[in-house]
Amino acid sequence: MFENYQAPKELIPSDPRFGCGPSLIPVEYLTKLAATGVHLMGTSHRKSPIKNLVKEVQEGLRTYFDVPKDYSIVLGNGGATLLFDMIGLGVVEKSSLHFTCGEFSEKWYKAHKLIPWIKATQNCVATGEGINPEMTSGHDMICGTLNETSTGVMLSKLPTVNSETILAIDATSGAGQVPCDLKKVDLFFFSPQKVFASEGGLFVAIMSPKARARALKIAAEKGRYVPEIMNWAQAIDNSDKNQTYNTPAIATLFLLREQIVRMNQVGRKAVEADGNKKAELIYKWAEARPYLSPYVKDAQFRSNVVATIDVDAKVDTLALLALWEKQKIVYGIDGYRKLDRNQFRISMFYNIRFEDLERLTKLIDHAIKTVL
Repeated sequence: MFENYQAPKELIPSDPRFGCGPSLIPVEYLTKLAATGVHLMGTSHRKSPIKNLVKEVQEGLRTYFDVPKDYSIVLGNGGATLLFDMIGLGVVEKSSLHFTCGEFSEKWYKAHKLIPWIKATQNCVATGEGINPEMTSGHDMICGTLNETSTGVMLSKLPTVNSETILAIDATSGAGQVPCDLKKVDLFFFSPQKVFASEGGLFVAIMSPKARARALKIAAEKGRYVPEIMNWAQAIDNSDKNQTYNTPAIATLFLLREQIVRMNQVGRKAVEADGNKKAELIYKWAEARPYLSPYVKDAQFRSNVVATIDVDAKVDTLALLALWEKQKIVYGIDGYRKLDRNQFRISMFYNIRFEDLERLTKLIDHAIKTVL
């Protein structure tokens, strides 16, 4: 279908990376990492260069999110998938309630359901629809997903929970850009390879005093199985000392620190506004085209970090994307594989330039009009 298609040079984005994870990492961060030479990479994480790096990450996040002073910022190896199990094993007492709307919120629910000594309950909607978590009695943890990466659905509001209930929010692809009042959340966790423009393999968990106390209480219980790698007491104790329990990837921490510095220079409100501006561009563009439509129909749930756009069945999106990948023009905007839809999934993370998103929309229009 697109065998002979040639993209006009003026429509080619300055950076081809629009994937939803890992996200675009600025080349200048890599240059700065290389400039550290022999003084950072290959250093023990118990030594001051790495402890100082971890401290800068923690303090930068505390500033960026305006984290209350009595909250803890816990870092450890493994991403959100590891935390799904770690939370179920070490922060849920008896029952967790999961509000699910796609692959990753469902994955969290399934992880808890496999743990035989807790009860996991699901409140789900169809993919492409949104659902906000609600305070519900009979559960000691309420679980919500800030931004469902697979579908481009984000939360529009958070509940207020009682003193006996933990509100846990998986913020992996939304943290830093999707609005969220951390003062209402007890356990806010994410991996840094999305908005925070780093690599995977690290988790950040921002814990209220209530969540910290619950985790330490369960860790002290005798007879409850928790693998040492998922021991919250170990993770909290090491993070209090600006360390991780086991050896971290230093490059991941370095890139995360650089992005936090950049985002703190403008502030969270400006980053959120930038995401909203990009989202307005993408959704209005899709609504104005007869061959496109936003997958998420309810505007209140449309993400400002991940846009999913359905495409007319006459257009072979996979063939087009394969061509662009071969030509090194556009990377990573294919739809989530398990949705099995003719779709573009476009990231709008902070480091993606607005001008490049504009070029991408014009490039897609130009390509599709040659075949319709």
